[in-house]
Amino acid sequence: MRPTVVCLCGSTRFGDAFREAQLKETFAGKIVLTIGCDTKDDTSLFRGLSFTEQQSVKYNLDQLHFRKVEMADEVLFLNVGGYMGLSTCDEYGYALALKKRIRFLEEPA
Repeated sequence: MRPTVVCLCGSTRFGDAFREAQLKETFAGKIVLTIGCDTKDDTSLFRGLSFTEQQSVKYNLDQLHFRKVEMADEVLFLNVGGYMGLSTCDEYGYALALKKRIRFLEEPA
């Protein structure tokens, strides 16, 4: 039997939450799909890129993460302090549309 595949979604500013969830989910025997860029802010990620290049990179990263949501059996939203930014909300809507099992780090208000 194949292990459950879980995709972690949330703001990249919550790197500690991603690392903790990755470890916890892996120890639970799950395959974990997570972010490819662990940065505190977009400044370090986009350093030296023009605005147009930044937008292109951001779009491509978002599309890549949507593919991870598609591959997952369930999606864990790392809504630290209840925060879910625009990209995370888009991922949430996408996961709902795909009828994925959804969990949250913190119960939504």
